[in-house]
Amino acid sequence: MNPTATNQPPSRRADAERNRDKILAAARAAFADPDAEVSMAEVSRRAGVGMATLYRNFPGRRELLEALYADEVNAVCQAAQTLTGETPGAVFIAWLHRFLAFFTSKHPVGELLQQSYGSNPMFSESRDRVLAAGRPLLVAAQRTHEVRDDLTLEQVLDMVIAVASIHGDPGYLEPIQRAMLDGLRSPAENAYELEVWYQAVTHPADVGH
Repeated sequence: MNPTATNQPPSRRADAERNRDKILAAARAAFADPDAEVSMAEVSRRAGVGMATLYRNFPGRRELLEALYADEVNAVCQAAQTLTGETPGAVFIAWLHRFLAFFTSKHPVGELLQQSYGSNPMFSESRDRVLAAGRPLLVAAQRTHEVRDDLTLEQVLDMVIAVASIHGDPGYLEPIQRAMLDGLRSPAENAYELEVWYQAVTHPADVGH
């Protein structure tokens, strides 16, 4: 909850939270626009709130960027608890898709924080939180032999980050992302699928019987 609203009546706290959400939504859209020159005044204009309200919630640009970054990290960590799938491997892959979306969406915010404020401890703290949230999903997928067991979560996420840094339109990027995810499959699962494919090619009449 917004700390500035904790001692207010419920109706005013609700108004304060709505204003904060409006500011964050407007700032998120503004920083994602490569052609936008994002100032605090521009965020205020986009959010439809006064400058006093903006600065009451976020005293400066740094606090606003940090809040945007923290919101995205919270969403990724929460997704590790709420995503569902038919198997542990499916849940883990779904979470990796969420992490990929997180990295691409927060990338401008993270770059701005690094450029403007140097080494920010929230980056390492956020990484630790994401690793703690995702590690049980990887372990579960490895136990069911759906994901290869010679990779750590650190290695997997570094691979996702590297792929996310490639520029291109969706038609160019999607096959790369699929190849990356296919590479996570355990050798046993790949061998089984290869055998199924081989039987389908060499004995098509037997498929389904």
